[in-house]
Amino acid sequence: MEESPLIYYVEDDEHVRDLTSYALRQAGFQVHALPEARKRDFVAECAKAQPAAVLLDIMLPGDDGMELLRALRASDATEAIPVLMLTAKGTEFDKVVGLDAGADDYLSKPYGMMELISRVNALVRRASRPAHVSGKAAGAAGAPGAAGTARAASALGAASAATNTAASAPDLDDVLQAGDIELSPLARTAEVGGVELSLTRKEFDLLRFLMENRGRVLTREQLLEAVWGISFVGETRTVDMHVKTLRKKLAQARPGAEGAIVTVRGSGYRLRKGDR
Repeated sequence: MEESPLIYYVEDDEHVRDLTSYALRQAGFQVHALPEARKRDFVAECAKAQPAAVLLDIMLPGDDGMELLRALRASDATEAIPVLMLTAKGTEFDKVVGLDAGADDYLSKPYGMMELISRVNALVRRASRPAHVSGKAAGAAGAPGAAGTARAASALGAASAATNTAASAPDLDDVLQAGDIELSPLARTAEVGGVELSLTRKEFDLLRFLMENRGRVLTREQLLEAVWGISFVGETRTVDMHVKTLRKKLAQARPGAEGAIVTVRGSGYRLRKGDR
């Protein structure tokens, strides 16, 4: 029998922690819930256990959720673990700060348990399956899915509709090429001139979307919606920060390859078509 996905959950409010943990377990997840955590110990534990996702409250005693998030993203062993921020803070500014720090999703309190489970399912599916897999197929594996969500709704008496924030991706089996850059959506690998790139999940998805639209100017808003699954109009450095790290890795693999991603002043970014 396949083992249930493990969720690490840090929340100092005992009532909220118990209720949320119960809902997640009813949905088919294993839950390791903590009232607080220290960065070094938490990262080491996550690196050892490799949870399917991490849920972090922002306002925590000791190291807060943002510090824990940054520590996870700074470690090679934990940088790709999906992270959902749970917080009473709900302003646009707070959401952007969390996303800029590397969060995959953000849910403000008070939240409905159906929506929470839907968000966690979406995170686990996106992390465990190739990006091109259809929603129907993705629901059949990876996260506990609709059956678990229905069980949790019955147990909690929830009646709200589930919201899936995962961005839809085109069905694409062919290897993408742009000059010396080659990317396989199916294998989730990318290389430059034969040198494989070590990319985080978001860096890979960003490069993939740029390659799927090579030659076209893509705005930051378009990239946020396609790669992060959010609609936002305003000031955020999320896209720029990921483009910067992606360029750095391209340059490390093959000096000059970073020039494939062109900044279009006042608009966004585009990927050169290259020679192919």
